[in-house]
Amino acid sequence: MPGRHVTDHQMRLFMTLKQTHSVPVAAAKAGISQATGYRISSNPILPTQKKSPRSRRRPDPLADIFDAEVVPLLKSSPGLRPVAIFEELLRRHSELNPGIRRTLERRIRAWRAEHGPEQEVIFRQIHTPGKMGLSDFTDMGRLGVTIAGQPLEHRLYHFRLAYSGFEHAHVVLGGESYVALAEGLQNALWSLGGVPQEHRTDSLSAAFKNLARAAQDDLTDRVDALCRHYGMTPSRNTKGVAHENGAIEGPHGHLKRAIEDALLMRGSRDFGDLAAYRRFIDEIVGRINARNAKRIDAERAHLAPLPARRTTDHEEVAVRVTSSGGFLLRKVFYTVPSRLIGHQLRVRLYDDRLELFLGSTFLQALRRGRPTPSGSHGHVVNYHHVIHSLRRKPMALMGLVYRDQLFPRRAFGDMFAALLERTGEKAACRMAVDLLALAHDRGCEAELAAQLEEDLRQRRLPDIRALRALFAPPPDTLPGIDVQLADLSSYDRLLGNTPIAEEAAA
Repeated sequence: MPGRHVTDHQMRLFMTLKQTHSVPVAAAKAGISQATGYRISSNPILPTQKKSPRSRRRPDPLADIFDAEVVPLLKSSPGLRPVAIFEELLRRHSELNPGIRRTLERRIRAWRAEHGPEQEVIFRQIHTPGKMGLSDFTDMGRLGVTIAGQPLEHRLYHFRLAYSGFEHAHVVLGGESYVALAEGLQNALWSLGGVPQEHRTDSLSAAFKNLARAAQDDLTDRVDALCRHYGMTPSRNTKGVAHENGAIEGPHGHLKRAIEDALLMRGSRDFGDLAAYRRFIDEIVGRINARNAKRIDAERAHLAPLPARRTTDHEEVAVRVTSSGGFLLRKVFYTVPSRLIGHQLRVRLYDDRLELFLGSTFLQALRRGRPTPSGSHGHVVNYHHVIHSLRRKPMALMGLVYRDQLFPRRAFGDMFAALLERTGEKAACRMAVDLLALAHDRGCEAELAAQLEEDLRQRRLPDIRALRALFAPPPDTLPGIDVQLADLSSYDRLLGNTPIAEEAAA
């Protein structure tokens, strides 16, 4: 056809049809003109074979430079980036056009493909059902999740079966540790309902960080003991070789992208509490497992049964409650009821909480604190534990090391700062302690904080008498007590002063 080039396919079709048809018929069926058919018959060379190689249309700017200067750089420093070579060439040759960067990069890429060093080869593996389960941690700080407006620095413990793709994720508030691994792994196995033959982790370098050699050996022994309890063979990939854990390293990215998408569709990255965020993560992981339900069910048939019970997923330490009304553990000071001063407590240390025992008696659970990023001590303080002593010594509030953590809500701290500015230290400490005592006695912490916020907006100082009256229990909630006095003569019989005959006659 005029204006259209004949393709190799048309020419091959024409040559085939010409064996059984005339040239005009074969040309018509091949979609070419009759004249083109006769021309092809006399010169049966494919169109692509007739084209001469395209020659360079402009001078090569790297003709005198690449072999003389670039190749020696590539040979002496194989890891050198093309952009660094480009900047060096511009420095050496000011006449070069900056537009040669892409040409240089393509030339370097082609040279490396032909003459460069050998690269690492990734060998894809055949995964057997029920054989391999993998654990790893991944940082979630970039997602910008907040809890009640406060940034949540956390990681995810991530477990995955290599064959079926079953996944489990557990929010970890601290760093990589045995406690986080043991709790997350056991939750995953009991959720799965079975145990794989082998458990693979990375080198646990983050968990070993800053540990003495004896502590590192102890951590290794504890991880191995955990695997033995479930009948799994522990294994670790080579330190620094992430692709050996590739069956979970890649899914890290898929899971984090799924969480990112879910946060965008949710419209907010803030959660009311940690439990709500954990439910959010569980829902996303559940949807992933639902897509692999058939493979997961098939692999369950190859899993070993669970043991009769879980093993320990915590550390246990002993602490003594000091006269400061608390104890120091892992660079964090925790307050407890003052009646425990002088007692030794057993503490079960979990990733997100502490459980306190006096002997074998459970006392209470505390939120687990962390040292500050600067390395100074952290504080987990409950004003209910110390308010009775602060009432007697209110000026102790002024220099208290954990004063900022003592205030249960921000409004209390802001009001104390306003009181210091306008009334002086003594009056400010007395008023702040009275406010904490009112919140403790009347159980009105949230309501009192709202009232203090209003006072701060109005730039007025709190009226403690008015606040006590405001948060006093209403009169109709007080129980009515009807006291009936006994006849005083009845006490004579108890004392034995009434004759028996008179008592009988009565």
